[in-house]
Formats: sequence, structure tokens, C-alpha cells
Amino acid sequence: MRISHRRYLSILAALFGMLWVFLGIHPWNRQDWWLENALVIAFAILVAVFHRTMLFSRVSYTLIFLFLCLHAVGSHYTYSEVPYDTWTRSLFGFSLNELLCWQRNNFDRIVHFAYGLLLAYPVREVFIRVAGARGFWSYFLPLDLTMSTSMLYELIEWGAAELFGGELGQAYLGTQGDVWDAHKDMALASLGALLSMCTTAAINLRMQRDFGREWSQSLRLKDPRPLGEDSFDRMV
Repeated sequence: MRISHRRYLSILAALFGMLWVFLGIHPWNRQDWWLENALVIAFAILVAVFHRTMLFSRVSYTLIFLFLCLHAVGSHYTYSEVPYDTWTRSLFGFSLNELLCWQRNNFDRIVHFAYGLLLAYPVREVFIRVAGARGFWSYFLPLDLTMSTSMLYELIEWGAAELFGGELGQAYLGTQGDVWDAHKDMALASLGALLSMCTTAAINLRMQRDFGREWSQSLRLKDPRPLGEDSFDRMV
């Protein structure tokens, strides 16, 4: 039998809580750890407040859990210092950086890609259940939100780096000397979300009987009347 949604959420929350506490005991940079986890704490509060009225699917909770685990690892080491290449050498006997011809520590890029890949589906669930998005818009809006929030996060990183400056600002920004770092991060998040939504659409195309009709209806004009000043005239 399937585990209930609330129990499943409780299990994942407990597992992540243990990981988060363990990785928070002796992080490489305590100030950067607090900066990196500010949004995680805010997100945990939102989940706790709304979990009774907005339960996600087990798939969405699993994807969110995986992303938060990646973020917890990145915040423990600071993203530019995560020793993933050392791990692959120890476990598999090869260098991931050499295999992929990477010249820098790309853990931050991996997590930006995972942001789109793992979180676009839960975001789609919100758009469908709260905003009533259907068809084309149920796939486009998660991609759009991923792109806009990626841009917003890069602005937050820039602001924090300017505010705190010095070693802390550089640790949080994590550009590693790449002037196009923000652009690449946003592009990877967008690519992850695009792959997620294309995969979801492909599955639904095969399994959802009214997929074509729903897609077509979502693109039809719902109200032929113009808005703007015309809408204002109708209100008064």
C-alpha cells in the first residue's frame, strides 16, 4: 500500500532535517552557510504553514527533497569548494572534471540545472491546482517562473556580494572569475526546466486521452473584449 501524503512528507522532512543539521555542524564558512540557508528556512516555514491546505504529490515532494539535499551539500562546503571531483576519483577511479573537460568547480552549475529540472514539476502542480492552468500554459508557466526566479536570485546574489563584500561576498557569489557566470546559471536552470516540462508533456501525450483537446482549448481566446481603458469603462 502507498504511504499517505502526510506521512511521506514527514519521512522526507525528518531525513532532510537530519542531513541539514549534520551538514550545518561544521560548515566551511559559517556566515556563507547562513546566507545560503536563509531561503531554505523561509521555504520550510511555508511548507509547514500550508501543508494542511496544499499537499503536493509524492513525486513533487521527492523532487523538492532531492534539490534541497543538493543545496545542503553546496552550502556546507560553499558551492565553489564542493569536492565532487575528489569523490569521483575515490569512488570510481576517474576525474569528473577531466572526463567532461571542465576547467572549474561546476557544482553550482549542477545545482542551477537541478533547480529547473527538479522544481519545475512541483511548480506546475501549483499552477494547475491554484491558478487553474491547463494545456500549453501548464507547461510554459513553470518554465517562465524558473527563468524569472533564476534572474531574481542572481540579482540577490549581486546585492549580497555588494552589501557584504570581501571574502563573504565572493564566497556567496561564487563566480570563480567567470564574467558570464550569472548568464550560464540562468541558462542551465532554464534548460533543466525545459527538459522537465518536455518530459512531462511527452508522458501526458501518451497517457492523457484529451491531451490534444486540452492543449487546443488553452490557446483559444476566452474573452473577445479588449481590456485596458475598455475594461475600466465596463467597471464604472
